Amino acid sequence: MNKSYHITTFGCQMNEHDSEVIAGMLSELGYEESKERKDAGIVIINTCSVRENADKRFFGTLGQLKRRKEEGDDFLMCVCGCMMQQQHIIDTIKQKYPWVDIIFGTHNIHEFPKLVENVIAEKKKITDVWEDGGEIIEGLPSKRLYKHKSYVNIMYGCNNFCTYCIVPYTRGRERSRKPEEIVREIEALSADGVKEVMLLGQNVNSYKGEHEDGSGIADFTDLIYMVSEIEGIERIRFMTSHPKDLSDKLIEAFKNCSKLCKSLHLPVQAGSSDVLKRMNRKYTKEEYLALVEKLRAAVPEISLTTDIIVGFPGETEEDFAETIDLCRKVKYDSAFTFLYSIRKGTPAEKYEDQIPEEIKHRRFNELVEVINAGSAEKNAAYVGRTERVLVEGVSKREQAGKIEKPQPGLINLSGRTDTFKLVNFAGTKDMIGNFADVEITSSNTFSLVGRIKK
Repeated sequence: MNKSYHITTFGCQMNEHDSEVIAGMLSELGYEESKERKDAGIVIINTCSVRENADKRFFGTLGQLKRRKEEGDDFLMCVCGCMMQQQHIIDTIKQKYPWVDIIFGTHNIHEFPKLVENVIAEKKKITDVWEDGGEIIEGLPSKRLYKHKSYVNIMYGCNNFCTYCIVPYTRGRERSRKPEEIVREIEALSADGVKEVMLLGQNVNSYKGEHEDGSGIADFTDLIYMVSEIEGIERIRFMTSHPKDLSDKLIEAFKNCSKLCKSLHLPVQAGSSDVLKRMNRKYTKEEYLALVEKLRAAVPEISLTTDIIVGFPGETEEDFAETIDLCRKVKYDSAFTFLYSIRKGTPAEKYEDQIPEEIKHRRFNELVEVINAGSAEKNAAYVGRTERVLVEGVSKREQAGKIEKPQPGLINLSGRTDTFKLVNFAGTKDMIGNFADVEITSSNTFSLVGRIKK
């Protein structure tokens, strides 16, 4: 059999890290990564139930692969991820795409090598989706996208049940890893050259890890301080944070822990307290703004990003005006903005006061203008400053041919500041994976431009 694989990932950082684990397991089985899907012996699509149009992209990609099967190409077609935790999706795949070989979910990724071996040996299709997560499986391999930074899951699942969100149904209830297990994983990553870790969870603020020696529970801030003690780790980031659980203790950590990056993704979802209540977010507009004020009082330079849903059922013009007002007051560094779309199986699916598409799009465009204006203003303030940048690789703008080549001997690079600002600058290839002092010379809405500080 063609011992190569190709993974297509839709969705969030959790999905990206799941794909890294799948790649790691396949590598241990002797498979090599194929850059082209058409050349791979195993094709995996890791799906998302949250991001807009992810379902359409998934089924579109699946349809493109049908021809390979029809032409008799002997490859394994595998689908996994959040969408597979929904029975109606599985039923659709079996009815319309019966040539799919393996269907598995979010809770049994560790079983994937066994599923592959069974399909090859028995030449039959397998659907293996677990409803619950069970015990957390430690020690799974991972093939990282970057040498110098890594995702680290600290917990799984979600207990919040926001009325628009499918995640509690696809990822299960909250389960926290033991802090010592997390520390051991990050120590190994540091020994392998990792300088920055991104701690992942659906709501990291509610992390509660039981110590191995039975001495008690570590909360999220305790964990951050434990990770900060690991030699070689220079930056700590995390995703995602729920406003209702953002503690004063964590805010103090932003001020006192030098390795904790001064950047926070704090999803607000809406600026109207009435809409927030219907979303089951468990905070008001006023409480959210008070949190922002407290954060900026503790760490004035902190960058804030967010998620906002436009056109949630029942959202009035007055409600939307409250969202615009909140954005102008907070002045986010950037935001992920979404048109509300129904997720089958969520309470909001049954709400009768759905918003017409044309109204959603008008509001969306207005919101994006406000967000972009705020982003441009925030970025402009960096011009003239020198920032410590962790160099990630060749600039995507150069890869896409959208930027001129620099002078001979240099390449266009990009990296991130402590506050997660994307910086493009000319440098040498040996800078990738290391820190560089970059003087910011100009700014755009979504990025900064700089030059190496001499």
